[in-house]
Amino acid sequence: MERDASLAGLMASVPVADGVEVAVAGLDPETGVGAAHGAGVFETASIVKVGILAALLLRARDAGRALTVAERAHAVAMVERSDNDSASALWRAIGGARGLDAANERFGLTGSAGGEGTLWGLTRTTAVDQVALLRQLFVAEGSQLSTDARAYVTGLMGRITDGQRWGVSAAADGSAWALKNGWLRRSTTGLWVVNSVGRVTSDGHDRLVAVVSRGSATLAEGIAVVEAAARAAVSVLAEEGEGSRRAERTQKSS
Repeated sequence: MERDASLAGLMASVPVADGVEVAVAGLDPETGVGAAHGAGVFETASIVKVGILAALLLRARDAGRALTVAERAHAVAMVERSDNDSASALWRAIGGARGLDAANERFGLTGSAGGEGTLWGLTRTTAVDQVALLRQLFVAEGSQLSTDARAYVTGLMGRITDGQRWGVSAAADGSAWALKNGWLRRSTTGLWVVNSVGRVTSDGHDRLVAVVSRGSATLAEGIAVVEAAARAAVSVLAEEGEGSRRAERTQKSS
């Protein structure tokens, strides 16, 4: 696709060290314009915490109940501060990988699989799948979640604690973003998994962006790659989106 080729061209200028793998996907929900670059399945690290909460909210909706006080406390800590103990508690609440996989199937994720046992951070996913999940959260049409549930998750993603406000937010102009980051130094290699997913606003338009990566020597190196990839995706979406809006205006005036 032309948009994917445009994104590939921009990504070719991103400095990526030997051995580092990165994949990025984006969507302009207003126009339906999307773009993706990079293949493969990546460990989620803490970006899976958004999926855990989405799965919990889906289970609660099916049961016709609200989240408990304890579940809400865990959700706040898990998303806003990336608290691992809270993630483990809610991972158990959704039934672990089986519960996450069942929710992901309903959300339209086709290339993801929950981590084994208690290892939620080793859930596997793709950038395209993460954009599909973001669409469930930020776009009402076709979402399996209620308006209140979507607002709850995205509200938490907009209140990430200081020190974790990196990643896709680099592609926003100003402070209009909602995100979740993941970072994990693999004990087997000493190299870093660094991921970021969320919604960014630039030029008055929202874009959904997911970047997943592995193999960086340091966290800082991984963050730089992720942020450059996010900026590239938003640049392509902005250009294509403006073209779509311009064509629509021309049709309406003719």
